[in-house]
Amino acid sequence: MDQGRRQRVLVCGATGFIGRNLVEALSRRSNLEIYALRFSRPTVDVPNVTWRQADLRDVAAVNSVVQGMDVVIQAAATTSGARDIVHRPHIHVTDNAVMNSLLLRACHDHKVRHFVFFSCSVMYQPRSTPWREEEWDAAQEMHLSYFGAGWTKVYIEKMCEFFSRLGVTRHTVIRHTNVFGPHDKFDLERSHVLGATVTKAMTSRDGKVLVWGTGEEARDLIYVDDLVRFVELAVDRQKSPYEMVHVSSGRVVTIRKLVEQVIAASGRSLRIEYDASRPTIKTAFALDNQRAFQRFGWKPEVSFEEGVRHTVRWWCESFNDGRPA
Repeated sequence: MDQGRRQRVLVCGATGFIGRNLVEALSRRSNLEIYALRFSRPTVDVPNVTWRQADLRDVAAVNSVVQGMDVVIQAAATTSGARDIVHRPHIHVTDNAVMNSLLLRACHDHKVRHFVFFSCSVMYQPRSTPWREEEWDAAQEMHLSYFGAGWTKVYIEKMCEFFSRLGVTRHTVIRHTNVFGPHDKFDLERSHVLGATVTKAMTSRDGKVLVWGTGEEARDLIYVDDLVRFVELAVDRQKSPYEMVHVSSGRVVTIRKLVEQVIAASGRSLRIEYDASRPTIKTAFALDNQRAFQRFGWKPEVSFEEGVRHTVRWWCESFNDGRPA
């Protein structure tokens, strides 16, 4: 790359949750030239960003948007919440496998310097101590509800490792835990647990919040700003051909505590009711994040409680003119 030229960074899935936060953060950097990729959603008004549209399942479209880029950050995916994971798990498999396969080949063919892939933590089984990266292997069982999505993620991770060995593109695989914060999904049909809980708390008209499951389930949750900061460090500092890294808080929060914290941040007087008959994923584990610190100098900085307060405040400003329903 010419020393005087800014790095050209393509953010795929730029209108989604993680992608939108990435675009807003990266657009403030003077050393980067940001290209934001969308599929069907409209563009977003973010300064210093060039918008492009493409269907990442189309070979020609993928080659067109990747050509000329220095860094490709892959945040495009078919995602949703527990209802779809339980009743329509296939929707998380085919499109995600196709679009990532095409992107990885295009990055190699067009000599992209760095590819960043957002994996996840669904391949891990529940246990009391945090998992380290080297502890999981393909011989271990996967939670049945995550079988399709989990093995799709593992396939893409291995494709990243394969292409990294060809000596053209560096690859970063991020196994992150449950991410939350501004621009998340907050509709009750597609949202994850924290986004759904915020909406339930802020729109409740009967003085209660209905929780799917028993509240004993637990999640390792990380605020989106911490995840974005890791991506920036990886783009700036990674020299090795391939890295697979946990980005996590390193501890679990029960759903019961999660709901209690959202209610506290809402400032409303609400009671919690549990419905064990509704879809939920009964799992609890955390991911050790020491490798991220050792190799990139990263550690989470936003506490769960602070992140919840930021998220509730953003919800009020974005959906309800600053006032609870």
